[in-house]
Amino acid sequence: MIHSVSCDQPQFRTVKFKSGFNVVLAERTKESTKKDSRNGLGKTTLLEIIHFCLGAATAKGKGLLREPLLDWAFSLDVDLKGQRYTVHRNTKNPGRVAIEGDWSQWPIKPRIDAKTGDHSLTLREWNALLGWLVFDLPAEPEEQKYKPSFRSLISYFIRKGRDAFSIPFEHFRKQHEWDKQVNNAFLLGLADEHAQKWQKLKDRGKMLAQLAEVAKSGLMSNMIGTVGELETRKVRLEEQVTRGQEQLKSFKVYPQYREIEVEASQLTTQIHQLTNENVSDRRMILFYESSYQEEQPASQDLVTRVYAEAGVILPDRLVRRLRDVRDFHQQVVANRKSFLQDEIKRLNEAVAGREQQIETLTERRASLLSILQTHGALEEYNKLQQLHLQTASQLEEVKTRIENLKKVEQEKSNLRIDQERLHLEALADYEERREIRERTISLFNANSEALYEVPGKLIIDVAPTGFKFDVKIERSASQGIEQMKVFCYDLMLAQLWALKQSGPGLLIHDSTIFDGVDERQVAHALQLAADSAAQFNFQYICCLNSDSVPWQEFDPEFNLRQFVRVELTDAHEDGGLLGIRF
Repeated sequence: MIHSVSCDQPQFRTVKFKSGFNVVLAERTKESTKKDSRNGLGKTTLLEIIHFCLGAATAKGKGLLREPLLDWAFSLDVDLKGQRYTVHRNTKNPGRVAIEGDWSQWPIKPRIDAKTGDHSLTLREWNALLGWLVFDLPAEPEEQKYKPSFRSLISYFIRKGRDAFSIPFEHFRKQHEWDKQVNNAFLLGLADEHAQKWQKLKDRGKMLAQLAEVAKSGLMSNMIGTVGELETRKVRLEEQVTRGQEQLKSFKVYPQYREIEVEASQLTTQIHQLTNENVSDRRMILFYESSYQEEQPASQDLVTRVYAEAGVILPDRLVRRLRDVRDFHQQVVANRKSFLQDEIKRLNEAVAGREQQIETLTERRASLLSILQTHGALEEYNKLQQLHLQTASQLEEVKTRIENLKKVEQEKSNLRIDQERLHLEALADYEERREIRERTISLFNANSEALYEVPGKLIIDVAPTGFKFDVKIERSASQGIEQMKVFCYDLMLAQLWALKQSGPGLLIHDSTIFDGVDERQVAHALQLAADSAAQFNFQYICCLNSDSVPWQEFDPEFNLRQFVRVELTDAHEDGGLLGIRF
C-alpha cells in the first residue's frame, strides 16, 4: 500500500493515505469562475507522481518533466514485499531513483550516488526490482522478449489516461496483442508462458509470410519458383556444367596461338597470290604455244606460180628481190619462234618454281592449322572458363533456391505442428487451472452483480492462436457500462492478488472511470470498492470531482467524507496538489 506522496517543495500538498478506502476530492468553490477548472488541481498529477516514483519513463518536456517542475524531487512512502520504503526521484535527474529502507535482501543492491550521497538505482534496475518485489518476477534488468513486465502489470492497478478505461484488458490504446495476452494471463493466474510461445509462433508465421511476399515481388530471386520447376532446371544446368568441365579438361592452350594464327593467315594469302600468278602465266604459255604453231615462213615458189598462172614472166631482178624478202621473213619467223620458245620456257620455270613454293607454304600452313585445331588461345580458354563458372554459379543458385523453398515448406509444416502442440498443451493446462479460473470468474461475476443485479460474464478461452478474453454485461451499448466493465475487472484483479497475499496491494482509479456512468452505479461501485478493500485487505484510492459524487445515492450508513484524505480546491492559487498554477 501507499502511505504518502510528498515532494521537497514546500508548496506541495503532501497526501497521506490509509489502508482500505481512500478518496482524493477536487472541490469547486462558490468563488470560482467559469474559467476555473478542477482538471488542473492535481488528481491526474497525483497518479503521474505515483507512476513516476514507480519507474515510469517520461519524455522530456512532458508531464512532470516540464520546465516549472525542474529539480522537484517527488517521494513515495510505500510497502513493498512486507517492508516499508521511501522512494525519491528528482525531475532533474530522472534516470536514477534513491531508496530509503532495508534493502539488504534485494538481489540488486542500491549504490551510493557520488553527487548526492543517496543509495540509488538506475531506472532499469528499479523496474526490475519492482517486478521482483511486487509480482515475484525474476530480478533481471535486461529486457526479455514477450515476458510480463512490472510497468505493464502495474498499469492495470493504476490506470492513467482516458484511453486506459476503454477496454478491461488494455491499459492504453493500440497496446500490442502479445502484451495484453502475456500480462493478463499472468495477472489471472494462467500460463503466461503459453502466451509467450504463441507470440513467438506468430513471429515465425509472420516471417514466413514476409518471405513469401518478398519472393512474389521478385526482390529475392533465390526464393522464386516451385521445387519441381527448379529441380528440372537443376538437371539441365548440371549437364551443362559437366560438359563445360570436360571441355576445359581437354582444352590445350598454345602460348603463341595468336602469332601462329596470323602466320597461317599470311601463308594463305601468299598461296592465293602465287596460285593466281600461276594461273596468269599458264594462260600466257597457252597463248605463246598457240602463236608458235601459227608462225610459218613465206614461200617464193608460191609467188612465182601465181604470176606464171597469170601468164606473167617475172624478170630475174624481181625474182632475186623476192628471194631476199623470203630470206628476211624466214629470219623474222625464226627469231619470233626463238622468242616464244624462250618465253614459254621462262614461264614454265616460273610456274614450276611457284608450285614448289606453294607446296612448301601449304605444308607450313597445314602444320600451323594442325596446331590451331588441337590447341586454343588463352583468352578463348578464359572465356570458356568464365562461361563454365557462370553456369556453375547458376546451378548453385538453383540449389540454394531449392534448399530455401524446402526449408520454408518444412518450417510451415513445423509451425503448424508446433501450433497444434501448443494448443493442446494450453488446453490441458487450462483444465488443470480450473479452480483458479473459476475463482476469478466468480469474483468478477460478484462485482458485476453488485452493480447491475445480473452477473456479467468474464470469458477466458483458449483458441489455437492464443488466449481469448472478453467481458459481457447487459446493456453494454452505453459508454458507462463499458467503463464499469473495466471497474469490475480491476476490482477482481485487486481481490485476486489480495487473496494471494501478494501483488501491489492497491488499486487506484481516476475520476475518468466514472464519466458518463449512471449515478446509482457510481454509488454502488464506490461502496463495493470500500467493502472489497476492507474484506480483502487491499488499498483502494479513488480521485473524484465533488459535483460528480452521487451523494444522495449512497446507503445511509455509508459516509464518503470519512474516506477523503485530501481536498483539492480552486478557491485559491495554492489549493491544488502542486501548490502552483502554470
